[in-house]
Amino acid sequence: MPIPIYVKAALWTCYLISLYFAIFWFLVLIDKEGKYKVRKLKKHPSVSVVVPAYNEEKNIMTALKSLIKLKYPKDKLEVIVVNDGSTDNTRKIVEKFIAQNKSFDIKLINKNNEGKGAALNKGLTMSKGKFFVCLDADSRVTDDALEKILPHFTSGDIAVVLPLLKVGKPRNLWQKMQWLEYLVNTFYKKLMSNLNCVHVAPGPFSVYRTDILKKIGRFDEKNMTEDLEISLRLQSKNYKIIQLLDAEIFTLAPKSFKELYKQRNRWYKGSIINALRYKYMMFNRKYGDFGFIQMPTIIVSGLIAIVLVSSSLYYGLKPYFKAVYNSVFIDFDLYTLIRTFKLDFNLLDFNYTTMFVAIVMLIISILVLRKSHTETNEKLKYKTFSLVSYLFLYFFAIGFIWIGIMLDFVLDKKQKW
Repeated sequence: MPIPIYVKAALWTCYLISLYFAIFWFLVLIDKEGKYKVRKLKKHPSVSVVVPAYNEEKNIMTALKSLIKLKYPKDKLEVIVVNDGSTDNTRKIVEKFIAQNKSFDIKLINKNNEGKGAALNKGLTMSKGKFFVCLDADSRVTDDALEKILPHFTSGDIAVVLPLLKVGKPRNLWQKMQWLEYLVNTFYKKLMSNLNCVHVAPGPFSVYRTDILKKIGRFDEKNMTEDLEISLRLQSKNYKIIQLLDAEIFTLAPKSFKELYKQRNRWYKGSIINALRYKYMMFNRKYGDFGFIQMPTIIVSGLIAIVLVSSSLYYGLKPYFKAVYNSVFIDFDLYTLIRTFKLDFNLLDFNYTTMFVAIVMLIISILVLRKSHTETNEKLKYKTFSLVSYLFLYFFAIGFIWIGIMLDFVLDKKQKW
């Protein structure tokens, strides 16, 4: 049965939009080649690092140890741990760590559980630094990160500078695919940064100007993705967000599809909700490339994933379901089917235009993958199965998550934090 015309139209719309954005960012890459500048810190401003923690007894020690190893003057650095009503041993572990490291300015704030946004705001209220840093308790920072990040606050309209976020010690296939994804995504964010199109400042060690953060109203405590919301709010005020590729931060990644689904369901759902909240920025000349490129991408990317994955599954599996259905009429006499099987193969049956788009997209994906490794000083560690899985299977996993989000919206399912 031929594919209906409306399905073809939807598929080709997705193909062309995907191809447009792929080529657009590839041209940005070529245009901005070689313009990255390494800067050195001349003065050491005061810095406050806030670590929000909820039931982080397994990870909090690693995060704190990395902070006291920072190559930064002790008298200019304060660490504030906000224990957001943990029910495990997080509080005891932090108290013991503080007692063992009295030469460092480390404070512990214990409060009732209200969510990450409220924990960050509590830390922001207590902070004294000119710069405010958030470090998720499941992440660790390299010792020279602050020295590399702070020199990039070169003008008063730069509100946030972001580090290079990597997956720490990936062990299984899911984590190795995310290791590749993080490198590619951060590389794309660097390209976006060149056009002031960064839309999210993630939790692991994003560095803010404290005065700007307080000026725009602090973090939204009711938002499921407070880091994305604060970034969109900064963009709406025409502040800049800079992405770096040399200040490394390592974070833990979900080790199973179930964990990945839970994480990305919240991330992507939050991106849709916040994009709709700031929809007035879309195609608004006041916001330049961010309004015309990044805002539409937030909405369109999910729709493209849903259409392409759904259609691939439907038209890919349909012949097999049909074969099973037809076998009912011959009492599942598979031997006869195999004996009478004839290969019906014709080169004219291939959709060469679709294949051309797919090949172009694959070539661009491989080039970006290689370039992302080069720019982040990484080698192609996972050369075989993990790399192939990332290129061909990971998109389907993300597509399934987007389909789940669509069903959640249709069924009006309440989000679990």
